[in-house]
Amino acid sequence: MACEESQEVCKAFRALGHEAYSCDLQEPSGGHPEWHILGDCLPILGGCCEVQTMDGISHEITGKWDLIIAHPPCTYLSNVATRSFSLRCTAAEKVVKRWEDRARAAVFFMYFALADCPRKAIENPVGFMNTAFRKPDQIIHPYMFADSEQDTEQYVTKATCLWLTGLPKLKTNSLPKPDNAAIYGRMPSGKARTWEDTYTRKGKVRSKTFPGIARAMAEQWGGAIN
Repeated sequence: MACEESQEVCKAFRALGHEAYSCDLQEPSGGHPEWHILGDCLPILGGCCEVQTMDGISHEITGKWDLIIAHPPCTYLSNVATRSFSLRCTAAEKVVKRWEDRARAAVFFMYFALADCPRKAIENPVGFMNTAFRKPDQIIHPYMFADSEQDTEQYVTKATCLWLTGLPKLKTNSLPKPDNAAIYGRMPSGKARTWEDTYTRKGKVRSKTFPGIARAMAEQWGGAIN
């Protein structure tokens, strides 16, 4: 699980018996350093390597990875920061710097798209890669994987794009789309407030994968190992 310090998806696969690892430049907040590879994920994308988890144990990967699920940083790729790329709203020198950062982020994203692995999923919000690369194979929301309408943690909207290779689209539940205005209220403009509006901190939306989505990925793309 590339770029996953939360370990939500990693833990979901581990719960079903898979030998799954998270990899990130940050130490994990998911509580399992023994499954976490601390460092750059690009050198190990092709498999056929030896990795070391934070408990100091080395693990030999003898072939390609069976599955790569990547969560590349979206700070410069998301549509949330659109104003930062507009010369009408932002100073030219800041726009130039922002585009440089976006270019680097897009190249990093493409490393996963081009990785030599039979099954891949790349996750990102709606943004630059939808047009610079291609449209995603699926757009999901947490409520599509919530247990019920009373599941307040997950019965929310938060558009997440999935670019898939060798994997089926995730099957979702039949719950209706939440009424954001009823849950979060309205903005001063009158527009319904969303999950992103409510949980944005210092301009960055929390990127932890929702448990229902992580569980669906593990169950539908991995299944239980007997």
